Amino acid sequence: MTTLVAGKVALVTGAGAGIGRASALAFAREGARVVVSDINDTGGEETVQLVAEAGGEAVYQRCDISDEAQVEALVAKAVAAFGRLDCAHNNAGAPGKGFAVVDDTVENFDFNYAVNLKGAWLSMKHVARQMIKQGDGGAIVTTSSFAGLEGVRNSGAYVAAKHGVIGLTKTGAIELAAKNIRVNAVCPGPIGTALLASAIGKDASAKTHMEKLTLLRRFGEPGEIANAAVWLCSDQASYVTGVAFPVDGGMAAA
Repeated sequence: MTTLVAGKVALVTGAGAGIGRASALAFAREGARVVVSDINDTGGEETVQLVAEAGGEAVYQRCDISDEAQVEALVAKAVAAFGRLDCAHNNAGAPGKGFAVVDDTVENFDFNYAVNLKGAWLSMKHVARQMIKQGDGGAIVTTSSFAGLEGVRNSGAYVAAKHGVIGLTKTGAIELAAKNIRVNAVCPGPIGTALLASAIGKDASAKTHMEKLTLLRRFGEPGEIANAAVWLCSDQASYVTGVAFPVDGGMAAA
């Protein structure tokens, strides 16, 4: 166990699998106590167990981030368990369904807004309120996407929400700087998660096409996003705020 965020308390949403689980494990590895959250109770509890097996300390709290009362309860759980909250990786999100703009549905757009944008805002809002109450600053990282930086065919609702996350991040950075709270976003490219594998299915050509969109010609690993999130929450990133940080194998540069 190392010390990048030693002694800090970190909250990770969407931590039942994939990037969120990797983030929870990375925060614990770097010395933080971790509050794990998801709507998948089995996955969330498994993440807590994995943290414990690695020598860390974590607790689980179920939370639908689109529900403000549940987000408030999540932050309260962090304080009840560990006394404070220093870092948050607001990672929870979902892709919804793929439609062309002219074919998209109100239901799909509303889902993307509720989870990917409103949920990010509610998480930022209540985490920041707790950090302001503590009075000694903090760091917030929200997961956007490469789709927050550019357009993606047949993903208009998702793209709009993830662009919104970056606008929210920049505005949060402006408003919270005076409270010594840094606010950043990570923008993953294609990451080798079960969710992406499910979306691609057995279509090898689709996988190859997505890999070729990156300069590094491969999918990223969940841990590579987790490492970026932990670094952004650490004192090593003390002069970094308001950034949409691509971790995308070079997609943004191509």
